[in-house]
Amino acid sequence: MSLSHPAGVPPRARLFALLALICALGAVVVLVAAGEGGGLVVVVVGVAGAALTAMGTWWVVAHRGPARLAGAVLAVAAPVAILVIYARADLWPTALAAILVWAAAVVCARTALRAARPPAGMRAVAAGRPRQPVLIMNPKSGGGKVGRFGLVEKGEALGARVVLLDPEVVTDVAAIARRAVAEGADLLGVAGGDGTQARVAEVAAEHGLPFLVVSAGTRNHFAMDLGLDREDPARCLDALADGEELRVDLGFVGGRAFVNTASFGVYAEVVQRPEYRDAKADSALSALPDLLLGYAGGTLEAATDDMRLEAQQALLISNNPYSSPEPMAVGARRARLDLGVLGVVGIRVNNAAQAADVALRGARAAGLHVLTSRQVVIGSEAESIPVAVDGEALTLPTPVTCSIRPGALRVLVPRDRPGAPAAGPPMQWRDVLALAFNRMTPHACGSVPGCPTSGTASQ
Repeated sequence: MSLSHPAGVPPRARLFALLALICALGAVVVLVAAGEGGGLVVVVVGVAGAALTAMGTWWVVAHRGPARLAGAVLAVAAPVAILVIYARADLWPTALAAILVWAAAVVCARTALRAARPPAGMRAVAAGRPRQPVLIMNPKSGGGKVGRFGLVEKGEALGARVVLLDPEVVTDVAAIARRAVAEGADLLGVAGGDGTQARVAEVAAEHGLPFLVVSAGTRNHFAMDLGLDREDPARCLDALADGEELRVDLGFVGGRAFVNTASFGVYAEVVQRPEYRDAKADSALSALPDLLLGYAGGTLEAATDDMRLEAQQALLISNNPYSSPEPMAVGARRARLDLGVLGVVGIRVNNAAQAADVALRGARAAGLHVLTSRQVVIGSEAESIPVAVDGEALTLPTPVTCSIRPGALRVLVPRDRPGAPAAGPPMQWRDVLALAFNRMTPHACGSVPGCPTSGTASQ
């Protein structure tokens, strides 16, 4: 039984799928050719080293005193031990060759899957030039990017009215945005962090106005996933003269909009601490042992559209899912912001063995749940819980409902922009095998016309 595709597998997809299988077989051959069990030693030592490194890292973040010191030693010693064992057994050429050939197999496999399912980006439509744009700018955001890149001057030269925030005064940016709408603004824009972006984006969505993102924050995750230039925020202002419009979704947590993520549990507890802003790493290391081992904070439960997650230490709810299998990894991105679903990541790691499981198996580990849902209800025994909304610390009464409003936000972007990365389908070797033998599965072909999506099998 196999799933066939009426139009057949694209030749490029089949070629790279065959190359991926050849390289994967090549990695096995390299290990077997080592002789006298050398290949088995390479695999066992590599897996054991990775597991020990993860266990050591767990002790560092979950304990204090001697246990933390021992964890730090283990996290450093395990990789060194792998190299020493390979060198003493003269296995490092075998290990290096196997890693390189396997890496080539993975690259070819991903290329095959992308060729079988050409990724679709967010659709842009033509947009007229705004007549009364209002831009809200935070001069302190991103270490002073507003002044460094001359954003006020460029915005005004393009016909925008600029509202410069006073960094010494706590300001309600949503109120400023609503006042601008009442005075006739036909576009709202923000040069600032993602939290400020979200507050003004909510007002723009309420009134059906286009919204302009200027990447003047520190990390600019929202701008990155919109495909904007994060190195030169002044380029974002080009949209005022030559722009096009994207319809994107908005996430909501407890009735408040977010453009990136709402985090619950361990991270949200750390962000609440007054010392976090000035010493993030030290504050986190101080707080994590009590939080992870259950001496402070509390576990959470989450009800999604299809399942219930119990006793979670941390929950990450994102406005659209991340394309990476490990959404909390550095550099994880969302290739699309218009899928109409929330990304949900639940984490439950109680000991070093479970930490090793997550390190080795990623999203397949028992302690990590990665799924999507249109709505998520977060519950806890506490009457209220801390939440980090786009990096800002809040406290909300339980239960907390997270939802998404598809296409709620009209984002004006420059026609000439770097663009967001294209997301490939999930990495599944069974799909690569099917492509190599001229078969298409629903995961492999996705939205390609004629692709099977119902899961009906044919002889």
